[in-house]
Amino acid sequence: MRVVQLIDSLSAGGAERIAVTLANSLSTRIEGSYLCVSRKEGILKSKLHPNVSYLFLDKRGTLDFSALLRFRRFVKQNKIDIIHAHTTSYFFATLLKILTPTVKLIWHEHHGNRVTTKRIHNKSLYLCSYFFGAIIAVNEALSKWCKKELTTKKVVFVPNFVESFDNSDEIANHDKLIVCLANLRVPKNHLNLLKAFKIVHEKFPDWKLQLVGNDFNDAYSEGVKNYISENNLETAVEVMGGISDTEVVLRKASIGVLSSDSEGLPMALLEYGASGLVVVTTKVGECEKVISTFGKTVPSNNSNALSEALLHYIEDKNARLRDAQRFREHILSTYSGNAILPQLIEIYKN
Repeated sequence: MRVVQLIDSLSAGGAERIAVTLANSLSTRIEGSYLCVSRKEGILKSKLHPNVSYLFLDKRGTLDFSALLRFRRFVKQNKIDIIHAHTTSYFFATLLKILTPTVKLIWHEHHGNRVTTKRIHNKSLYLCSYFFGAIIAVNEALSKWCKKELTTKKVVFVPNFVESFDNSDEIANHDKLIVCLANLRVPKNHLNLLKAFKIVHEKFPDWKLQLVGNDFNDAYSEGVKNYISENNLETAVEVMGGISDTEVVLRKASIGVLSSDSEGLPMALLEYGASGLVVVTTKVGECEKVISTFGKTVPSNNSNALSEALLHYIEDKNARLRDAQRFREHILSTYSGNAILPQLIEIYKN
């Protein structure tokens, strides 16, 4: 079995991380594992294992036939059986499927806010879904949406997964640091987090907050930075931008947080758990199911509830360390490669 993961870019986003993780993990489990990036390379390229064959197409525009033919040649030369297309790469993958009908096409949907739309808002996706052999959705709500709004008969909910960053069994007492691993985009609602952290900072000025994720230097980013400046939080809040080695930052932190208004199944939660962080997140997408009873979930866009949950773990060190340990064990038993990959490989086979 030979499978290529197809993704638009290698920026430090959740879909990009799972594409790289899949390519790496499958390389020791199937005959051939490949990764194709269509539009833009990025910092996650450095995380790709040497035994994963890699292709960058540098695609210019939606209908770049030169890039399409290069991808077709790559697929034929490597005798690839399955194209595993992530998020918006489905259209390019469908064009390849039309050119090479014997190749199987699987679409992997990561974007939780898709469920707020209808078929009429997704005309190209609807048409392309006739060519999908299967759809993988990262949460139950997305799975139900795909079954209702698209034509593909086989739709399967498969959670994201993560490999352990830390081989130690015990959770360490990390720094007085809260980390938010999320690109500076509207659905992540960083202002909600900053309002909550302002309350935390007034009671515990020695605690810090790091915002780790791509900074697109747009109006949203400007609003985040202005709030930090206007509320004198410059010494307590660091906007780090996107980084490839997130585990370096996570190993230092004590609390992982997400304040999103919508999610699929965020890789950030899994990476928090694998790194031994206790977690506070909003009740969106698959977050509450992932957290279970091993962390705190709060309503979205409620900074007071978010601050109360953060303060609970800051004030109660024993609870913080206990729940971090339990959450890590939960993630590694339920959302590890050993738990998820057999299900994915079975989808490939069928």
